[in-house]
Amino acid sequence: MRRTTLADVADEAGVSVALVSIVMRGAPGAGAATRERVLEVARRLDYRPDTRARLLRSGRSQLLGVMFDVRHPFHVDVLTGLYDAAGQAGYQLTLSAVTPRRDEQTAVTELMQDRCEALVLFSPRMPSAALAALAEQRPVVTMMRAVRRRDVDVVRTDDALGSHQAVDHLAGLGHTRIAHVDGGALPGAAERRLGYQQAMAQHGLTSYEKIVSGGPGEEDGARAAAVLFGDPPTAVTVFNDLSATGLLDVLRRHRVDVPGDLSVVGYDDSSFSRLAHIDLTTVAQDIAAMAGHAVARAVHRIEDTPGGDRETIVAPHLVIRGTTAAPPGAPGSDPLPTG
Repeated sequence: MRRTTLADVADEAGVSVALVSIVMRGAPGAGAATRERVLEVARRLDYRPDTRARLLRSGRSQLLGVMFDVRHPFHVDVLTGLYDAAGQAGYQLTLSAVTPRRDEQTAVTELMQDRCEALVLFSPRMPSAALAALAEQRPVVTMMRAVRRRDVDVVRTDDALGSHQAVDHLAGLGHTRIAHVDGGALPGAAERRLGYQQAMAQHGLTSYEKIVSGGPGEEDGARAAAVLFGDPPTAVTVFNDLSATGLLDVLRRHRVDVPGDLSVVGYDDSSFSRLAHIDLTTVAQDIAAMAGHAVARAVHRIEDTPGGDRETIVAPHLVIRGTTAAPPGAPGSDPLPTG
């Protein structure tokens, strides 16, 4: 169906297009009776002002361009928070996805063509120099990745603290042989690995350290499970929730009791981790806080207002569910199955 225009309203109301424009903008210049007649016609014809076109005519789009990866469920969770934060700030989002056949450069180029006023990039993997080059054209905010560039704003979780919290929880339950399935070279992986190592050292468990190569997907967790079978720990922290579900699937298919034989902690508190059949203990990132800070930093750059830190680090917190318990043989735990 054709979109109702100002001219359609003007013809139906028997007035000029200019007068309809005055009424719709709430500007002075129209009598009360005329104003009411125009508004009634606009309602009846379901006229909706094209705010995007009006903004573009003024040289503004009030669009925040968001690059996210369709392979990461946590990115979808963050989008929900970002929509809320952007709406409260009077901005809209336009999205561009990274897929197995669509790289970051293509995704970002599309956002630039959409005349976005700032870019919000989820866990970008492009070099810091490339991010700095983008920031020369548009304000850039990276989420879930640290960037040491003065013109690039950063909003991220304290990843090292999150891993530390996971090990603290497991050590508090009595675990000593705690392994870590890492995220390789992915954003945040080095910090989560460091947090694991620092916590193991703090608890006097350095000799039990075991870091297994992993990654962001279920298949990465599944491969890590095969490695763990060779010298099984009693607990494992995993780079993210998606990888943890791959690990859990293999463990359960091999009839390894979770958490009776092996405790598992994920990272992100993705929405699927709360499902009853997963019930994953995990480190939660504060999506509402991160989204709010990201939009605030973008608007700060767009409007060139003073104040605010270039990097915002948000504290995570542990969410305890059904995949962690005391290790086998610990006081109060059930004995290992026999036979």
